[in-house]
Amino acid sequence: MAKELEFLTKRSEDYSKWYNELVVKADLAEQSDVRGCMVIKPYGYAIWEKMQRILDDMFKETGVQNAYFPLLIPKNFLSREAEHVEGFAKECAVVTHYRLKTNETHDGVVVDPAAKLEEELIIRPTSETIIWNTFKNWIHSYRDLPLLINQWCNVMRWEMRTRLFLRTSEFLWQEGHTAHATREEAETRAQQMLKVYADFAENYMAVPVVQGVKSETERFAGALDTYTIEAMMQDGKALQSGTSHFLGQNFGKAFDVQFLNKENKPEFAWATSWGVSTRLMGALIMTHSDDNGLVLPPALAPTQVVIIPIGKPNQMPELDQKANEIVKNLKALSVSVKYDNSDNKRPGFKFADYELKGVPVRLVLGARDLEQGIIEVMRRDTLEKENVNIEGIEQYVHNLLDDIQKNIFKKAKDYRDAHIYECENYEEFKERIKDGGFFLCPWDGTSETEAQIKEETQATIRCVPFGIEQKPGIDMVSGKPSKARVLIARAY
Repeated sequence: MAKELEFLTKRSEDYSKWYNELVVKADLAEQSDVRGCMVIKPYGYAIWEKMQRILDDMFKETGVQNAYFPLLIPKNFLSREAEHVEGFAKECAVVTHYRLKTNETHDGVVVDPAAKLEEELIIRPTSETIIWNTFKNWIHSYRDLPLLINQWCNVMRWEMRTRLFLRTSEFLWQEGHTAHATREEAETRAQQMLKVYADFAENYMAVPVVQGVKSETERFAGALDTYTIEAMMQDGKALQSGTSHFLGQNFGKAFDVQFLNKENKPEFAWATSWGVSTRLMGALIMTHSDDNGLVLPPALAPTQVVIIPIGKPNQMPELDQKANEIVKNLKALSVSVKYDNSDNKRPGFKFADYELKGVPVRLVLGARDLEQGIIEVMRRDTLEKENVNIEGIEQYVHNLLDDIQKNIFKKAKDYRDAHIYECENYEEFKERIKDGGFFLCPWDGTSETEAQIKEETQATIRCVPFGIEQKPGIDMVSGKPSKARVLIARAY
């Protein structure tokens, strides 16, 4: 990286500091003056917008429609589903008054005590309650089902310790909420949406994930089953990157959402909910990026190609003409490209800046190169450079972007697979978990064993993973026969 930009802390020295610095220096986000909240800057938001567009299309392919529901939820709504309110009670921000007034010295404002709300309102930590209260008015017959709704919005969960994108008090997300006529249909939908998330993570984010079902202790508050995708970061820790919940009839009963079935008998609706958030930005950064800055998969990079000219002022018109021709041809191939011919920054600064921001491909167009009919191509994932014939450069770059997308995924998957271990000895586990990684271990199915592992190692059962052989075994903690092999890891 050029000296013009401040260096990053190396991942090997302090992974957490590296991450925090990178988010800020790459212009993704910054801390807000509002405690626990962040400002997502234009470059960071451009990545999130790409995620939104792709996911939104994927949801709609399954029949989902978008809607919007209120930010504020009456307190009594949260009281109706006991497990749900218990799960979120400590994270709720509460609105108690509806007006301010000028203070006695007329140099500020105070809460008007006369404007106290009759019932407090909760800033949504999640929207199951207010959405199911609304569904009651929309669902009357089995003909109204399934009802497949999603909303893009912000939520508030009062966090004590925050980190940009990974854990903030306010964050952006989507939350899907569906109602069904049968248990089987709802369970199928919950699992279907998990597969959508896994597809998005692997094919667009280039992040390999493990799909599975959460233990009872780790379930979403109010769910009968929570399905999850778990990704491994470069420090060996897990990051829960998306969840889908089968809610049974809990919210149907809590909000009296009944429908007449085909036999003309009343029945409570079956529910799912599912969501991903700006936490995916953290997954993207920590899975791929390096000591030079961001490494973005082309599928999500706001700018996939940058072209930088190098020449004297009298050579610039010819370079501009050729660069603009390449820009036009790349755009015709649906490649997002930027031509940076600004004269207020040195080429070395530009190189370093675009490396820091993870632009997948850099083209350097020099006057001498143009005479020779070549152009320098650098790929961000490997930092390899080569001179390529300028004729046909557009198709070459288009193919290179596909190769970079595949290579980034392969690198992440190879790292993940090399750090999945089988372990049946607790003492060995306690030592090895300090270095990170995913551990497949036999578990007796009890919350007591789960709690002991968490207390003694700070590791948690991430899920019972799908697609692995569930062979008999002995729990490494209790010595009892195992009920399942589970994935255990330290997590963000």
